Amino acid sequence: PGIHMGNKKAINSYMNRAASSSIKDVDMILWLVESGKWTKEDTRVLEHVTQVDVPVIMCINKIDKLKTAQEVLPFLEKVGQKYQPTDLFPLSAFNKKDTSALRALILKHLPEQTMIFDPDFITDRSEKFVVAEFIREKLMRHLEDELPYDITVEIEQYELDGNMQRISARIFVDKASQKNIVIGNKGEMLKLIGTEARQSIEGFLDRKVFLKLWVKVSTGWSDDKRALASLGYD
Repeated sequence: PGIHMGNKKAINSYMNRAASSSIKDVDMILWLVESGKWTKEDTRVLEHVTQVDVPVIMCINKIDKLKTAQEVLPFLEKVGQKYQPTDLFPLSAFNKKDTSALRALILKHLPEQTMIFDPDFITDRSEKFVVAEFIREKLMRHLEDELPYDITVEIEQYELDGNMQRISARIFVDKASQKNIVIGNKGEMLKLIGTEARQSIEGFLDRKVFLKLWVKVSTGWSDDKRALASLGYD
């Protein structure tokens, strides 16, 4: 989740490095800030965005939680004293009108240029990586309030059997209690995550998929550099 502080595990250092290095190669920055809340992470992000010469859209999110639209004005003034972005855009991410307007604003600032990749080239990562991300996405969508972001997925089997893609994936958690959360009552949560992930993977691969999921407790994996490297965090 971008730049974050307060947790000094190896995986947090990895994510901070990834975010910091990628900011140098972008055409535009979309900076998400929670309305009425300026954090240490925001101050850290400010240090980075002031070092690049690209348009910056600062999105003040969660304005739907305010009683009136006027309540956001003092925070906008406070932010303006710290930094002058290219655009300051208050919104609610749940409001389609707001997100459509934001999309139009993003397109306004993105430069037109010749295509760098072929039209059918959608990623430079492997199929296995994308498949693992589909599974992790479903985990986050269903368990974001109960599990930390340092949950990961490893593809153990990836074989094409005729027209069927057979996939076995292991979900790594840090504690036994987290394993119970992922599995759910009578295995219902893991079944739901598996079903939704399989449907997304089938859409991506354009073929039938047999998906088997396992959950493993690996205490301290997110603070073990060797373990992170073996899982693709390098």
